[in-house]
Amino acid sequence: MGQMTDELSTFALRLDLSVELEVMSDNNHHHHALRQRVVITGMGCLSPIGNTTAETWDGLISGKQGLDYISLFDTKDIAVKIGGEVKGFEPTAHFGVKEARRMDRSQQLALAATKEALTDANLKIDESNAADIGVITGSGIGGVGTTIGEFAVMMQRGPRRVSPYTVPMMMPDGAAGLISIMYGARGPNMNVTTACASANNAMGESFEMIASGRCKMVITGGLEASILPFPLVAFDNMGALSGYNSDPKHASRPFDKTRNGFVTGEGAGIFVFESLSSAQARGAKIYAEVVGYGSTADAKHITAPDPNGAAMAMRLAMKQAGIQASQVDYIAAHGTSTPLNDASETKAIKFAFGEAAHTLKISSNKGAVGHLLGAAGVINVVACIGALNHGIVPPTINFTTADPDCDLNYVPNTAIHAPVNVAMSNAFGFGGHNATLIFKKF
Repeated sequence: MGQMTDELSTFALRLDLSVELEVMSDNNHHHHALRQRVVITGMGCLSPIGNTTAETWDGLISGKQGLDYISLFDTKDIAVKIGGEVKGFEPTAHFGVKEARRMDRSQQLALAATKEALTDANLKIDESNAADIGVITGSGIGGVGTTIGEFAVMMQRGPRRVSPYTVPMMMPDGAAGLISIMYGARGPNMNVTTACASANNAMGESFEMIASGRCKMVITGGLEASILPFPLVAFDNMGALSGYNSDPKHASRPFDKTRNGFVTGEGAGIFVFESLSSAQARGAKIYAEVVGYGSTADAKHITAPDPNGAAMAMRLAMKQAGIQASQVDYIAAHGTSTPLNDASETKAIKFAFGEAAHTLKISSNKGAVGHLLGAAGVINVVACIGALNHGIVPPTINFTTADPDCDLNYVPNTAIHAPVNVAMSNAFGFGGHNATLIFKKF
């Protein structure tokens, strides 16, 4: 009898739940009608191929190579010799000496990108709008340079010598906090950490926050600065990095049959996401509309990708955007240049797009900039927005040998002119995190 009652109560619970879900979905339809449209009104970027958004875009379409031998430290004691460094970045050109010293390199890059984005958006933050503006950054490992550096100070010079600024410099959310303090944005403030999907997730959550009416604007994007001996050795020992250390310019070769790992890059990209009504009210220029976001987990393996999870993220983004597979013109792929990722992503695109996969233009920028880890998604946004606005699709450079497992159109080596009305950006991270964004010509 007890069992029977249990079954009945479980059934009743299920019934309640299904009714509740129906009510929720009715509310959602009602809510959906009230969703705000979201646009991008400002862009800022520092990458291995340029210290502004315009320089980065020009570098992407001209096939500029940003990978080289590491100059940030002496590599003689480690096998890894190559990386994608942000070149000629002078923190003191952006901040006072004292201010710069109290920031990790990743935070310096993020704040420099924020300055460019807010200037570009012609956005002034004051009492009238501060509460409506959020900050959501994405970073995989935050201030890892500070963490390692100050730990070394403690071991070599003693605990009393550790900087009192260590904690805010090493926190992954430190940049988000600094941006709000520097500019006075008082809305939701956070950092998203989903490994190499971090920036895409941060931007996707920003999109949702504006669409649902919680904010009018979000300053969002990603940052990473981890070209340091310890993280490089750690990635190398797990077999993730390119073995072509004597040939930095060709070491990252996404979708190529001879690829054997990624090259670590660094940089930051910050964008102003804004409700369409807010953008129009202040006469802002609009780069593109954000129309879809898909976020899933593989639930399979901590480092090996599963194409089903990635395909689901792409399909969810298309469903939310209300677009068919055949309407997507361009995918800025995750395309890391690892044997597993590129084959898995190719399979995922076929799962998500069916027949349309073969007419898509797809490219990975990681041959040029390397893999920016948590900030990888920001270079894809520059690629997508550029393609939408200029009708130029950036190439996948260093593509020489076709791989039967990667048999789609990766726009090899040279940019092509083609109308792009809908662009998709993929980012996948260790942990099985998948995040896809869709942008539309406005």
